[in-house]
Amino acid sequence: MTDRKRAGARDRAAKPPASAARRLGRARILWIASVRTDRRPHLAPVWFAWVGGSFYVSTAPGSVKARNLERNRRAVVALEDGVRPLVCEVEASTVARPYPRPVVEAFLRKYDWRIDREATYSRLLRLSPRRWQAG
Repeated sequence: MTDRKRAGARDRAAKPPASAARRLGRARILWIASVRTDRRPHLAPVWFAWVGGSFYVSTAPGSVKARNLERNRRAVVALEDGVRPLVCEVEASTVARPYPRPVVEAFLRKYDWRIDREATYSRLLRLSPRRWQAG
C-alpha cells in the first residue's frame, strides 16, 4: 500500500462521510454487531450519542454485547435506515467514570437520560470509527 493510499484510509477512519453528519446527531437507534466466543454474530439495537467523532453506548456490564466487546474489541455499527445505508467498522473501549461531560449532556438532550447516574446500564463504551461505508 502506498503512503497516499494509507493517508486516504486514515482520513476515512477519522471522519464520517459529509452526508452523514446530520444523521449521526439525530438518529435515535444504532445497530451494533459483535462476535460471540463461539464465533456466532450478535446484533443489538442501542441508544447512542455521537460526540467528538466517536459513538458512545451505555450498556449493562454483563450484557452479551459487553462480554463480546471485552474479548474482541472490533465491531460494526449501522444506522437503521435501509434506504441510505451508513455502516462503520469500530473499535470499542470502556470509558472510566467520571464520564466526559459532553457525552453525559448528549444522552440527556437526546433521551432525557442521565447515564452518569445509571445503575443497570453502567458500562459506557466508546466506539471509535476505523472505516466508513456509506451508500
